[in-house]
Amino acid sequence: MIKLKIKSGDTVKVIAGDHKGSEGKVLTVLRQKNKAIVEGLNMISKHEKPSAKNPQGGIVKKEAPIHISNLSLIDPKSKEATRVGFEIRDGKKVRISKESKEVI
Repeated sequence: MIKLKIKSGDTVKVIAGDHKGSEGKVLTVLRQKNKAIVEGLNMISKHEKPSAKNPQGGIVKKEAPIHISNLSLIDPKSKEATRVGFEIRDGKKVRISKESKEVI
């Protein structure tokens, strides 16, 4: 399985697709599909049948997954989109920003 450079909780920027330029927080990462669900982006309307949880049923807005290749991590210090690399520092493998060389 491929090592992903984006984790849940990261702030990302969409670099391609319908929501290009938008920013949001990653809620979950779907590793098998190489996709991530970003808070408030790529909203879809899902029709739900009435159930015990939702007795009324109806149309529900929810986030749909976005492919990882369309997302770029935002560096917490510079607030700019950056590429991500890995380095071993103090015996631990850490993610670093390719532009600022800072640990993310």
